[in-house]
Amino acid sequence: MEQPQHKQESASPTAPETVSDEFTDQVAADFTAELPVPALPTAELTEEVVLEEEKVKDEIEIQIDLLKDSDWVVRREAAITLGEMGDERCVEPLCNALRDGDWQVREVAIEGLGQIGSPAVELLIKLLRDWDVRKYVIAALGKIRDERVLDPLMLQLKNDEFKDDATNALVELGEPSVSRLVKALKDKDEMVQKQAIMALGRIKSAEAIDPLIVMLSDKDWFTRLTSAAALEAIGDDRGRDAIKPLMKDSDMVVRMRVERILAKWKKQPANA
Repeated sequence: MEQPQHKQESASPTAPETVSDEFTDQVAADFTAELPVPALPTAELTEEVVLEEEKVKDEIEIQIDLLKDSDWVVRREAAITLGEMGDERCVEPLCNALRDGDWQVREVAIEGLGQIGSPAVELLIKLLRDWDVRKYVIAALGKIRDERVLDPLMLQLKNDEFKDDATNALVELGEPSVSRLVKALKDKDEMVQKQAIMALGRIKSAEAIDPLIVMLSDKDWFTRLTSAAALEAIGDDRGRDAIKPLMKDSDMVVRMRVERILAKWKKQPANA
């Protein structure tokens, strides 16, 4: 009599029903010839980021404290470091450094704010109300290529005391300020017109040539003179031809200046 066969399940399957992540990574690597990248625990990564942020925060606070040091050299180095960090938290301390008693500290604070850039614009514009630091604020704004700096700087062209600082700042900005300066050539304030002419001559943008040629016919002799000088600085052939009629200008100073300009150009090849 045959004994009934009893099917006995094996204690463990002949093939694993599940495969570990490490094993599947290794299999994939065999086909792609890439080594599997071990995954770091999320908690560990988070801790590293937090520690790094704390380290930066501590360094910023250290440099801010050094801005109060009695030695101007220490304050200067601290301002340089804060600018190089480029962190938004460095803006207010550097703005405060614009009031420093040493011009070298103020100078590097201006540079530092320029390095930080757009995050510094809002506070700098507010500080324009403060006469004591306005000169340095204008200089800092001139180092930041942000649309928001243009209107405040153009407004300072109307200020007799700070117009030259604003002109220098607009020149440093270069091309971004050209369209605003061209528009200012039609300003009702003659001082604004003249500052705009001088700035355009220093920037040397081709966009300014035709508007400056129009200014050669202005009723004011000084406007005609500065427009001719600006076209000389740009050095375009259109400017050469446009100022020739001023050889017969009603004002002797304008005639003399144009004669010198044309004589200088005659010694140079076209487009030199």
